[in-house]
Amino acid sequence: MFKRLLSAFGAGGASVDTVLDSPHALPGQVLTGQVHIEGGGADAVIDEVTLSLLTRVEVEYGSGEHGASGELARVVAARNLRVPSRESVVVPFQLQLPWESPITALEGSPLPGAGVGLRTELVVADAPDEGDLDPVLINPLPSQVAVLRAFGDLGLGLQQAENTGGRLPGMPQGLPFFQELELVPQSGDGFPQVQLTFVTTPQELHVALEANKRGGLFRQDGDHFGRFHAPHGEAEQRDWTPEIGQWLHQVGANGMGAAPGYPGEYGHPGGEPERSGPGVGGVIAGAAAGVVGGMVLGEVVDGVFDGDDVPAVETPDIDAAEFDADDFEEPDFEE
Repeated sequence: MFKRLLSAFGAGGASVDTVLDSPHALPGQVLTGQVHIEGGGADAVIDEVTLSLLTRVEVEYGSGEHGASGELARVVAARNLRVPSRESVVVPFQLQLPWESPITALEGSPLPGAGVGLRTELVVADAPDEGDLDPVLINPLPSQVAVLRAFGDLGLGLQQAENTGGRLPGMPQGLPFFQELELVPQSGDGFPQVQLTFVTTPQELHVALEANKRGGLFRQDGDHFGRFHAPHGEAEQRDWTPEIGQWLHQVGANGMGAAPGYPGEYGHPGGEPERSGPGVGGVIAGAAAGVVGGMVLGEVVDGVFDGDDVPAVETPDIDAAEFDADDFEEPDFEE
């Protein structure tokens, strides 16, 4: 939640406090809460009360990567709102999370490099007043948990997470950016590093994998790709460990240097074996033991959006391999 005084915009010193009913959510769920406005010394009229869900996105153009503020969702909770002097006004809101929302937490532990925040903006006399970011913990869907559990069973741990601007070919992607989860082997079993991306719809889970990444997911200088998909119910019950393990062994057999190209679709295995292993918590063990261990969500969000002046830039519809410097505004935060 945040509190801000609006006297600079003629709102009579009104204060604002945004409260989430719960900071925990799943992709596709509705985030609910209230914006509490306390009237100041004079009556005020607020043109709009807007809430937006933001995350950091890395885009590559020119000489390297540049950070931008990517908007996941936005809702106008109220218009032409009168706030009497010294009185309280409560504005309830509902904000639909996209099914492709990045994962920011596993079993209560924030993911390194991942952060999503809710920003409240009030417009008074055509002058917007942006609040701080309220952190939102987005946990994986049960179908995503099943895939993450398989990587944990296979001995791969999460090192970091990053949102990348662009689109994946052949995927039902709605947002103009996607999350990459970097998984690293925790033992010398010969497995490569893997970049994992989930693309979810209300009906299905799509999984994109890349091993030994050099140039980015599905770019022409990448090494070895894998792609899986299943309805959510089936994906949740499936034991993904043999399927992903087979793909990892194939990558190893090819020396992690297979000719680049778009992967074929993997079939659905027969049967639904029972799951085993340490659980999804094992996938974050490597990160928790490293230099990024011990972070709390507030620190993650502060690192993602450093300061109060980060612009809410809606990322445009672009191709992953073709960036234009004019497509993204470079945000005003420190790296």
